[in-house]
Amino acid sequence: MSGRGPGLDPALALLGAAVDGAERLARTHPEIERALARLVSFIRRRVTGEYDIDEFGLDREFTEGVLHPLVKVLYDKWFHVSVVGAERIPSDGPALLVANHSGTIALDGVILSYAVHRNTAERRILRLLAADLVFGLPVVGDLARRSGSALASADDAARLLGDGELVGVFPEGFKGVGKGWSQRYRLQRFGRGGFVSTAIRAGVPIIPVSIVGAEEAYPMIADISPLARTFGLPYFPVTPTFPLLGLLGLVPLPSRWVIEIGEPIDTAHLGADAAEDPMEVFELTDVVREKIQSRLYALLRERRRTFF
Repeated sequence: MSGRGPGLDPALALLGAAVDGAERLARTHPEIERALARLVSFIRRRVTGEYDIDEFGLDREFTEGVLHPLVKVLYDKWFHVSVVGAERIPSDGPALLVANHSGTIALDGVILSYAVHRNTAERRILRLLAADLVFGLPVVGDLARRSGSALASADDAARLLGDGELVGVFPEGFKGVGKGWSQRYRLQRFGRGGFVSTAIRAGVPIIPVSIVGAEEAYPMIADISPLARTFGLPYFPVTPTFPLLGLLGLVPLPSRWVIEIGEPIDTAHLGADAAEDPMEVFELTDVVREKIQSRLYALLRERRRTFF
């Protein structure tokens, strides 16, 4: 007596037909066959554990094979990102990219990372420095590590730069992403210049980056501070769609983005001792901040379309 129920045979037949159809399609379309082969190989390595991660948790295969194809849709079809000055990103060796931070939900980090990878012939990975809170979030923290992020600390930054990596930092921190709509594109304080000290000690160039478009993706019109304190968050945003539309409110508005990579600022000539000079650090921090702010205003003046 067969162990299959009578209703299972049609389902198995349908599954078999689907498999046969997929095989025939793959045989007639070599690119599909290659994609299926890559997918099977990827799954096999995941199951057997035969893949590499570095000491910070970067899983390059997962980042390039799973995360980047998803980000590509946002990048090309939703935000229509334009990158200016990509040739200023070093093809090898360490550098510190410093960008403005905005947008309520920090999609700017995700988009900038993908832009760097996509616009460098060597497909470089930007090692973003992120706050403790990011790594404490379920799912988000794991994805951040797998995609190359590290803790926003001087030690981790120095180790990454010492390994010849591109490191990305948003000195405004939560003050940047959590600012209200009336403050859009106005840079908040750049902390105490820790990123400048790190760059000087490592003798690496600082590359200012100006990002336009993120502010409009999630316009924050209010901050419910009591709820933020309840959930242990730096702010609890109210946007035109959240929390009014629930989870649908997490879908970003289709703003048009421009990312401009500025001219690198050399630090090697300053010498490591300059990192201990508060005035030297403050002056260079102010220079970087002013370069980013001035380019933000210029890009806003040049922008012809805000959405779509």
